[in-house]
Amino acid sequence: MNKTIFEMIEESCQVLQLPFSSKEFAELAEENAMSEDAAQAVAFIFEHIQQKKAANTILALLRFSRLSIKNPKTFQNFDFSLLRGKNVDQIRNLQTLSAVYAHKNIAFIGPAGTGKTHLAKAFGYECCNHGLRTYFIKMSELRDKFTAARRAGKTAAVLNSLVRPSCLIIDEVGHCAFDKENTRLFFDLVDRRYNKEGSFNIVFTSNKYPSEWRSDFSEDDALLCALDRIFDTATVITIKGNSYRGSNCETISVQTTKVNAPVSTQNSPR
Repeated sequence: MNKTIFEMIEESCQVLQLPFSSKEFAELAEENAMSEDAAQAVAFIFEHIQQKKAANTILALLRFSRLSIKNPKTFQNFDFSLLRGKNVDQIRNLQTLSAVYAHKNIAFIGPAGTGKTHLAKAFGYECCNHGLRTYFIKMSELRDKFTAARRAGKTAAVLNSLVRPSCLIIDEVGHCAFDKENTRLFFDLVDRRYNKEGSFNIVFTSNKYPSEWRSDFSEDDALLCALDRIFDTATVITIKGNSYRGSNCETISVQTTKVNAPVSTQNSPR
């Protein structure tokens, strides 16, 4: 059923948080003998402002997320034809964002160049487009952030900033070592997100299976507790196969030939 002009204006005012109701607009329209075309023009302006605000909100979320804005990784530009198996549709369906609302973490596991980071970023990009705060960070950056926070005495502030986003993407787990203090901070982060209210999840990428993550952390008890919470409710997606990086690389082969040196005529007789 199509919405009336007044319902459209009421919805726009609610989204824009304007102190103006459909009742007030109806009274204004009657007082000024406003035609239907004029009322539709007002509704169109309100809708345009609403759409502009939504676009600005998405742009702000993308900037905060640290995801690429100019050339984003999305589900639409991921080549699903490269994937084989009965569960490919489940990967396609990640864009419904049910994992965020179900508080279900996601782990993309597989060798380099198989699309793990692309899919993780695509999930984050979709979150931003639906108004969900997202943050992307590599594991090495997380380690450095924890270390700097410890030195500055700002661990609480850093943890709060990482707990706040609906979707936290941690890329390349297993590419760097965490000392005991950083491992404990990693547990604190996971624990606080595990007990977080609302819509949220964590997305991981790694070329190691979770059972091998222990080799990169220095506090077994803290790590085991973190893993318990991460995979209590989670989807682990293993991607097997060869890297498709370089598939657009063109190789050109040429060969040089020996050129006879020119005969010098400097001392030749005239």
